[in-house]
Amino acid sequence: MCRPHGIHVLVLSYAVQSHINPMLQFSRRLASKGLKVTFIIPISAKKSLNLVNSSSIDVVYIPDGSDDVEREKLSFDDSVAHFRVSVVQSLTDFIQKHQSREEKPAKVLVYDSFVFWALDIAIQHGMHGAPFFTQSCVVGCIYYLIHQGTVKLPLEAAHGQDHVLSDPPVMSVLGPDDFPSLVVDLNSYSAVLMIALSQFSNFRRAKWLLFNSFAELEEEIVKWMRNQWSIMIIGPTIPSVYLDKRLEDDKDYGLSLFEPEAEACLKWLDSKPPKSVLYVSFGSLASLGEDQMGELANGLKRMKSNFLWVVRESEEKKLPCDFLQEVGIDDKGLVVKWCNQLQVLSHGSVGCFMTHCGWNSTLEALSLGVPMVAMPQWTDQPTNATFIVEVWKVGLRVRANEHRVVAGEDIASCVNDIMEGERGEEIRKNSLRWKEMAREAVDEGGSSDMGIQEFVINMANLCT
Repeated sequence: MCRPHGIHVLVLSYAVQSHINPMLQFSRRLASKGLKVTFIIPISAKKSLNLVNSSSIDVVYIPDGSDDVEREKLSFDDSVAHFRVSVVQSLTDFIQKHQSREEKPAKVLVYDSFVFWALDIAIQHGMHGAPFFTQSCVVGCIYYLIHQGTVKLPLEAAHGQDHVLSDPPVMSVLGPDDFPSLVVDLNSYSAVLMIALSQFSNFRRAKWLLFNSFAELEEEIVKWMRNQWSIMIIGPTIPSVYLDKRLEDDKDYGLSLFEPEAEACLKWLDSKPPKSVLYVSFGSLASLGEDQMGELANGLKRMKSNFLWVVRESEEKKLPCDFLQEVGIDDKGLVVKWCNQLQVLSHGSVGCFMTHCGWNSTLEALSLGVPMVAMPQWTDQPTNATFIVEVWKVGLRVRANEHRVVAGEDIASCVNDIMEGERGEEIRKNSLRWKEMAREAVDEGGSSDMGIQEFVINMANLCT
């Protein structure tokens, strides 16, 4: 068996921040085990993301066709096809050059499961492939069962079949509206659904499957999956300083789509009492309608707590007139264009997180012990919200009315319940319990640390 420092692994990400961040963190964990890691990013990400703090790994950008066409003029399907053709060529070129010049060329390609076709390239060059799933194990299972035909679409017709929601058993908590929006509203997301399902088109040819979760969090589903495939659970993939603190230089992701207003956020938070602030953020992609922005603003004014609300510059025009001036008068709220979410969630004055329930945000809140108000928007978020409330019991969910808008009074009531009510006390206890389990999972000898170590050992065996 090779020593870890003799192993070189290539890691290929998708060109989206929410996919790059967890794969970058996983790469740092591999590097901490003594591996040489080359992190490959499609060049279009470089134009919008500034990557720093990557001294432990090599970062390489490859062409993805973004310079050849005006992407905004292409349909979604055409854009995906153009990206695939371009990256297939550039990744092939990179691997060929890499294999010819390296004394010990890489034998493994870890790739974002969304670029499933990268596995074929790896195999063609005598390498093993390992897809990295950036969503939860439960969501991955849903897409797998649909791809296999076990769960039939449309869901309304399939929901009455007992076997659909009983295998794996944990699926029984999901009603039709709790499935990913891609499979609930087939007419709106057909192209994206095809990508999600295609993750499982060739995955059986992969050597291992990697999931950004931790075994204790999704215990039933992980047990079921391990009976089917060779999987490694290796998360949560957030910077070490917020978990086990074993990687001294791992203090942030090193990637940001927008410039965070860090100083303003921390100064304002420092002025507030412990656990008195609701942090509100819907990530880098979600776009609320003007009616929903108005109701949310109304709910924040009505509730008892202070609030820090991230409103991207592109969303500011949807705020009610004079809202910014009103909240600034009594210093109850602070609205910023962007922030360092981990800094905010780990701050002592933050007592709750109103979130769209993206998987990265969900893992961050769980890992930092922050209760959640779940307000999912699309893709995997409704499923994550159901598990936040019904399984992990670390939050409450607000639901939209017949007009698909969550009322401000419901938002205020939900936040007040968590921050001051009896349910909030139990939710806070559960949140702290999951925080400790997340830390233990990545700490030395924990379930995810052992998963990473097993992956390293498996790769080392390939060198013999």
